[in-house]
Amino acid sequence: MIKDMSSKFTDEELEQIGSYLAEKYPVLKSAQDIYRYSDIKIDIYERIVRVEEELKHQRELIHEVLKMMDKRFEEMQANMDKRFEQVDRRFEDMRTDMNSRFEQVDKRFEEMRTDTNTRFQEMRTDMDKRFDQMDKRFNMMMWFMGIGFTLVTTIISGVFVLLK
Repeated sequence: MIKDMSSKFTDEELEQIGSYLAEKYPVLKSAQDIYRYSDIKIDIYERIVRVEEELKHQRELIHEVLKMMDKRFEEMQANMDKRFEQVDRRFEDMRTDMNSRFEQVDKRFEEMRTDTNTRFQEMRTDMDKRFDQMDKRFNMMMWFMGIGFTLVTTIISGVFVLLK
């Protein structure tokens, strides 16, 4: 297809196109600036070598950064472990403190229970004494009432016998 197009242009038209391109692109003017194939090949190889070296350098930097990140993560892990141990110690201290306080509360409740039991025992013995006293008084009152009724009945019977 290109061959067909070039055959349609005349030599004069091709020269005009060439001069126009030479004006627009000064590199095309001089034959010295045109690279030969071998020069271009060498230049490409040099660039490839530089790119590979730069990639190798970038890889080394990435490895260093990863090592530094690993070290930092290990430091953070160690720091977190230390903090968790401190928190564990605090919880353990709080637990022992709470246990000792609960033991003190248990002792106080036990003292109150024994104190209350002794008070109730004292009250019961006191009440028993009072009930015994009341029982004696009641028995005595029953005896006096029985004796009184007997006397009244005897007096009334004696009066009725005397009056008849």
